[in-house]
Amino acid sequence: MNQLPPPVRTGRPAAEQNGSAAQFAFSPASKAGRKARLSIQGLSGSGKTWTGLGICHGLSEGRRFAVIDTEKGAASLYAGIGGIQFDTLAMDRYDPRDLARALDAAAQAGYPTVFVDSLSHFWKGTDGTLDQVEKASSRYGGNKFAGWKDGTPMQNDMVAAILAYPGHVVASMRSYTEWVLESGKPKQVGTRPEQRKGIEYEFDVAVAMDIDNTLEVLKSRCPALNRKVIQRPQGARDIAGPLLTWLNTEPEAQPQPAATPAPDQQ
Repeated sequence: MNQLPPPVRTGRPAAEQNGSAAQFAFSPASKAGRKARLSIQGLSGSGKTWTGLGICHGLSEGRRFAVIDTEKGAASLYAGIGGIQFDTLAMDRYDPRDLARALDAAAQAGYPTVFVDSLSHFWKGTDGTLDQVEKASSRYGGNKFAGWKDGTPMQNDMVAAILAYPGHVVASMRSYTEWVLESGKPKQVGTRPEQRKGIEYEFDVAVAMDIDNTLEVLKSRCPALNRKVIQRPQGARDIAGPLLTWLNTEPEAQPQPAATPAPDQQ
């Protein structure tokens, strides 16, 4: 049997296929205008709320910030301690679209930082994403997979609103818990956050706190915080300080190498 010749590509140049190449112009990398996105996960009593408030206070550089409160006023118990001042918005239903609206209201009010305490409710609380999927599945004959056709866009839009906020955003999340034996004694430990799997990828810095109030940096795009473990952290000093320094530092301009003349020009 004769073999067919290899295919010959006759496609048009990329600029012709996709329009002018000018719309894909590259520019020098810069952090200018970038704001922090940080998540805190942990067990109940690990210090998420207090540490988050300290971080927000530091990121806001002493100005009032906003707290979107799903924890029955827990954050307000710390108002005024250490000079921390903030305004709260209490929520008792957790439609992810409402979080996007609340973030828009905070942006219009000009808050430099928003603390979402906690983001877990918008996943598994009343009217949260899982609730929305359950409601949608009833319209598809009880098919939960079909219900995600409605739930996934809501979840994605909520994440997009967090990333688009014009100031800093800090979000706490509860951790799923399990018991382990440590030195022969049972100990409660946190596992992944109570949110959609992979949510930590959306944040510049993700930290976890344990029941002993120890903070561990799980991931960080800020080199100064990478893999840090901090006992009883002070949020403003230990986390917000290095974050602001990193965000406000621009890379030094490097001289451009001289162009090498073409052989016929030498």
